[in-house]
Amino acid sequence: MHPLRQGSCLLLCSLQSPAWPGKTIRPGLVRYNSSFPSYQFAQLASRESSKHQIYQSLSTDPYVNLSIEHFLLENAPPDSNILFLYTNQSCVVIGRNQNPWLETNLLALQNDREPNTQGNYADGALFVRRRSGGGAVYHDEGNLNYSVISPRTTFTRNKHAEMVVRALRRVGATTTSVNDRHDIVISTGQPQPRKISGSAFKLTRHRALHHGTCLLDSPNVHRLGSFLRSPAREYIKAKGVESVRSPVANVSSVFVDAMMPFSIDRVIASIVEEFALMYQVDADAVRRAKRAHVLEPELYAGDTWVAGGVGEAQGYGEPEVKKGIDELTSLEWKYTQTPQFTFSTYPVEGDRRERPLLPSTLPHSTRVFLRLKHGAIIESHISTSEDTSVASEQAARMHEALNGRKLHELSLSQWREILLGQLGGGVEGNTLQELAKFIGGKLGLDTSS
Repeated sequence: MHPLRQGSCLLLCSLQSPAWPGKTIRPGLVRYNSSFPSYQFAQLASRESSKHQIYQSLSTDPYVNLSIEHFLLENAPPDSNILFLYTNQSCVVIGRNQNPWLETNLLALQNDREPNTQGNYADGALFVRRRSGGGAVYHDEGNLNYSVISPRTTFTRNKHAEMVVRALRRVGATTTSVNDRHDIVISTGQPQPRKISGSAFKLTRHRALHHGTCLLDSPNVHRLGSFLRSPAREYIKAKGVESVRSPVANVSSVFVDAMMPFSIDRVIASIVEEFALMYQVDADAVRRAKRAHVLEPELYAGDTWVAGGVGEAQGYGEPEVKKGIDELTSLEWKYTQTPQFTFSTYPVEGDRRERPLLPSTLPHSTRVFLRLKHGAIIESHISTSEDTSVASEQAARMHEALNGRKLHELSLSQWREILLGQLGGGVEGNTLQELAKFIGGKLGLDTSS
């Protein structure tokens, strides 16, 4: 995160009211210079009078940030308006109803399914499934995430994207606009505007969440495809939401020749100001929101507002937020949430596309078909023989070993073991090794060992 740095004190520290001890927040006595310890975040956020809330996250952990966001959606007053700004470490975040094997290059992400030869999990970007819909996006510390939670009755899909556009224009990115897909785009002199921000939404009975990305100054903007390009794309047919690919750019790219250098902190301050104008937020709340900083992460509150920095302390110290972190980090959530899909090396009913040629190291008669529901194999056909009766027997033995197995739990070594156990009697060992390598490579397993 690039939180705004602490400026000079508005009031002498000796004049600031100390945080009240205990767990009781006395209504009607909160002044703008009243600070609170992190453990009172949940009470302040859910307080009935907290109509306006502005937070900057001091954490770059996507699981923490998404769980704080979810807590605010579920627990803040129904008529409150909330702005939450955060950046995440390098990660790919997919929508609730998306397929990780289709939408991401799992091998380029931190492989949380199989440790390497040293017994450690591979380094790299994280794979995250959020609770809202929408498509797959890449985050890093040059990408600002904005989240606005508001009453459902006043919500429209472009409302807060337009707010961010006004904020960007205020700092000099004057060619930004919202397109018909609710994305924010920027004209950079190219024939086609470049996408800088995508949005996702979650609606509950009374509340609306709109969160979006904003590519401000990502060093990885030219290699997003290495994270989002699945090696299995030509073999998978999936239900659920499929991402729409668009050319992207950094906002900073239009400031190359500008007299004033581009500043992420200025963008953050500008978004806070536009949110405050839209919802008529108390000026004291805006001052406190802009002062969120790493060294003294404090929360401040007035009679009708809460503002300040949040992060690890709230994530792991508040039981409801910690519960959300545990859910998002679980392999069950990441993988078994996946809608039904098929993986096939040959045309099948419902997916008549021609497939790429198999590697020359495999018999041309090799067939691999998997049908999965909630990430578990419910139908399969894996065979290598040209003889249809032999191939049918091979497939039956393989399905007996695979039926009900969860795809994310199958390591490369387990694929090798199953293939050897079920096909080893009549198939060369090298062929089985190559078949395991082919399947594992398409499904995001490290085949280098």
